[in-house]
Amino acid sequence: MSEPTVLVHHNADVLAEAVSARLITTFVDVQSSGRVPRWVLTGGSIAERIHRAVAASEARHAVDWSRVEFWWGDERFVAADDPDRNEGQARKALLDALPVDPARVHPIPAAAGDADPDAAAAAYAEELARATSPEDHGVVPVFDVLMLGVGPDGHVASLFPERPALYDDRSVVAVRGAPKPPPVRISLTMTSLRAAREVWFVVSGEDKAQAVRNALSGAGIVQVPAAGPTGRSRTLWLLDKGAASQLPSGLARMGSP
Repeated sequence: MSEPTVLVHHNADVLAEAVSARLITTFVDVQSSGRVPRWVLTGGSIAERIHRAVAASEARHAVDWSRVEFWWGDERFVAADDPDRNEGQARKALLDALPVDPARVHPIPAAAGDADPDAAAAAYAEELARATSPEDHGVVPVFDVLMLGVGPDGHVASLFPERPALYDDRSVVAVRGAPKPPPVRISLTMTSLRAAREVWFVVSGEDKAQAVRNALSGAGIVQVPAAGPTGRSRTLWLLDKGAASQLPSGLARMGSP
């Protein structure tokens, strides 16, 4: 478990550019060591900005994108072409612009016909398990970068405060009755969210400031799920000034411009 490092950027656009540069550098380093980077994507407006920044960066050519594994931390259980899906957002903003290997892109199953969310969660758990190696020592791969947004209520992925999914010890869980639409989702569990070398929280906006403060001030995981995920080697909170506006002085430092 790593103590969090908090970096604050001037605004959402600067945050997105900084995270994009950090991602590219990280993947270059991982590939230089002979490994295939494993990236867990998140959804939301700041994630979309980051995806677009990566796709537009001249430095993106330093990464062999055909040798990057893409996973998702959670997904809305809707039809494959529904604009609410995190997968669709990521494909439009990022994946369609890069020479990725389709076999290394692992979307969470979509809803189709009478599809069952529990079966979809189990299928994703099996896909994660197949991607593990003995060195992972678990039922999910050790992710290199696991990226998370934070909701105003402190939720991460689709793990909401005081909901049963927080107690689930499987790797992937179906979430019903989510307090924000759509109500049915698929999410990695807290156990899986902790199976990463680095966890990066990327948060923008004053509406998230109280949740960020609570998560970094010792709140319980049941009340503030964002307090739970930590990286094995590093935990980063990458914020804009709005999201950091309620943090105590001295907790954060300014990131690169």
